[in-house]
Amino acid sequence: MAKIKTALISVSEKTGIVEFAKALASQHITILSTGGTARLLAEQGVSVTEVSDYTGFPEIMDGRVKTLHPKIHGGILGRASIDDDVMAAHGIDAIDLVVVNLYPFDATVANAGCTLEQAIENIDIGGPTMLRAACKNHQRVAAITDPADYHDVLQEISDLGSITQDTRFRLAVKGFEHTARYDASVGDYLRRQQADHFPEQLTLGVDRKMTMRYGENPHQKAAFYVEPRAPQGTIASAVQLQGKELSFNNIADADTALECVKSFTTETPACVIVKHANPCGVAQADDLLTAYQLAHETDPTSAFGGIIAVNQILDEHTAQTAIEGRFVEVIIAPSISDAARTKLAAKPNIRVLESGEWSTQDSYVWDYKKVRGGLLVQDLDQAVVSMNDCRVVTELQPDDAQWQDLLFAWKVVKFVKSNAIVFCKNRQTIGVGAGQMSRVYSSKVAALKAADEGLKIKGTVMASDAFFPFRDTVDQAAEAGVSAIIQPGGSIRDEEVIAAANEHGISMVFTSVRHFRH
Repeated sequence: MAKIKTALISVSEKTGIVEFAKALASQHITILSTGGTARLLAEQGVSVTEVSDYTGFPEIMDGRVKTLHPKIHGGILGRASIDDDVMAAHGIDAIDLVVVNLYPFDATVANAGCTLEQAIENIDIGGPTMLRAACKNHQRVAAITDPADYHDVLQEISDLGSITQDTRFRLAVKGFEHTARYDASVGDYLRRQQADHFPEQLTLGVDRKMTMRYGENPHQKAAFYVEPRAPQGTIASAVQLQGKELSFNNIADADTALECVKSFTTETPACVIVKHANPCGVAQADDLLTAYQLAHETDPTSAFGGIIAVNQILDEHTAQTAIEGRFVEVIIAPSISDAARTKLAAKPNIRVLESGEWSTQDSYVWDYKKVRGGLLVQDLDQAVVSMNDCRVVTELQPDDAQWQDLLFAWKVVKFVKSNAIVFCKNRQTIGVGAGQMSRVYSSKVAALKAADEGLKIKGTVMASDAFFPFRDTVDQAAEAGVSAIIQPGGSIRDEEVIAAANEHGISMVFTSVRHFRH
């Protein structure tokens, strides 16, 4: 292993860089640097040579060109025992360590007032070029992008005077991932400025947030990756306040619970309980405690070990009721009151997440579904319907209370796995039927669950995520006592289905929107 003699340092994220540079200098390592990094190091008493002094060529074009020079890239790319003569002929010294992280593009474009011009100016050119060169030549050069690696690298230099091949290879992989993610972020931002909705090539730049003990099952390994600009009010940006490490299934279910509860206005307290990716209880009420109790009442059996999401600050009494004598995996809320935190602390294994407030504007969001050898990409299902969007197709019109329940049920059914049927009354789910291969059987499951919990179907409304291919589900709903139905419509047998509703004195509305969820 060759001794580390020269390091080039040019970083935007300056955490720990002064201490790192001082440690390098104490090992008699020459330090080259640029711009703000060079000024910072010099101010802190680190002996540093400006890249422009080293190359004999000044920074030009407002700093756009400063490291793009043969003495820099030749020093990084030069191969030991292969390029020694050409390097000597051109006065190029070897650079053994490159410490680079890139212009803060994500932070720049995250600012609401960021213009396209500002975004373009924050696209790093020299940094990725140096980093890729160093990673390519990792047989001789080490590339550091993450301050978390400073300690281990310094330890090796202190012990060995050099950096091991294993470490250089690991850092090279990390460096290529760093530049790939950076380029993906730039491409994603620029793509949003044009009309081409789905690009010819899709590159995802996501960061590993955590590794897990296992995936859906103990024999599967798993990790959680998040988008660089994940908005507040999402599972990706949520902060865990207490509890055991989140599992793969915890995150998947918490995402469903949070996204479902977000569909309800925050002006009215709402609670969603999810189990195995399906809402098993949802309710709105005048206060959060009542909303939780009504949601739990829908299906207490399924709520055991479930995920609880609420749309307002979690208060002490709701928190106490939710955990008292009940097994809960995750609780997630926009914020948690101090008193509620104290109550929850009595159950330290419960995972408690604070999502932050969410925006009602969540445009240009994609939904991904992995298939073997490919990726399905679609717009996120953000379709919302109001009473004015719906068309009453039966002789009987829904009354005001039914309209309220129909629109409530329509929000819930969107998050239930297809085929999906939901019975609701007074802004409370009464029965949920999910994932059956036949819609009529989803209806039977929903009714069975309601009966098991002593809840009455009579007088409820029914929501179906897709149209009824036959009248049998309407006949069954009528027998159970359903008073109104909301569904997309669009079946070749719509007239037959409408006739069935009229025969039974059921009001029915069409949304013209389908909510399949596979």
